[in-house]
Amino acid sequence: MPTEPVPPLIDAVTLRQRLAAATDLVLLDARPDASAYAQGHLPGAHHADLEIRLSAAHRPGADPRCGGRHPLPALADWCTQLGRWGIGPDTAVVIYDAQCGANAAARAWWMLRAVGHRAVQVLDGGWPAALAAGFVSVPHAAVARPRQPYPADDWRAPTVDIDQVAQRAGDPAWCVLDVRAPERYAGRTEPIDPVAGHIPGATNLPFASNLDGDRFADPAVLRTRYRQLLDGRPADRLVVHCGSGVTACHTLLALEHAGLPGAALYVGSWSEWCRSGRPQGRSP
Repeated sequence: MPTEPVPPLIDAVTLRQRLAAATDLVLLDARPDASAYAQGHLPGAHHADLEIRLSAAHRPGADPRCGGRHPLPALADWCTQLGRWGIGPDTAVVIYDAQCGANAAARAWWMLRAVGHRAVQVLDGGWPAALAAGFVSVPHAAVARPRQPYPADDWRAPTVDIDQVAQRAGDPAWCVLDVRAPERYAGRTEPIDPVAGHIPGATNLPFASNLDGDRFADPAVLRTRYRQLLDGRPADRLVVHCGSGVTACHTLLALEHAGLPGAALYVGSWSEWCRSGRPQGRSP
């Protein structure tokens, strides 16, 4: 396993160079549409389906009232899946999607980091950037070299549950951040969940503000922005959520890119909170 810090992002040109030289690099395609993957993906990429591989949403009896729309899979299931993709502690992993990391490359990145994997990066600019850099699209599914389940005995990245969020949203020592679009945070519209609004006490900084065009913004820009948000609080006093714990990982990735790691993920996010009977906030 690498001991040197691994930048959370990689550009398409560097990825091409790495693939030409690497002997142990696994690509994951985190675009949510299985038909898009079947029509074409980067050579050797495995499909990391959000509904089936990156969450337990497909499990019988899954209830968004308990864990939201995209609850984490059981740790053992995730470790087994990593092994099926041929990922072990010494494997370099690069993940891409077609939405600048938001759905769901950053989620896959966070889940790998959450079991202690260090050598994992998101392709900055994703699928479009890869094609622009000269990658070819292939339709045939990748063939994995399976390994034993990934050796992890716990989720190591910080997470919070609904009770902890309720407590911290009212505590000035903490910052609870909602990264959904402003109109969803304000409660003016809600295209997915049954109730519009936000967690009372949460502030809003949309994940899209992490981007400069179709790439992540410069680390210094992001560092300044999030330090202003934190207002003197350390990054480990930040709780990040979204609709269902997916695009929140985009902000966790941006924080890592900015050199501000340590924030916690509320996996259940608004999809769990709005179904819980707890108070709901709205803005003008």
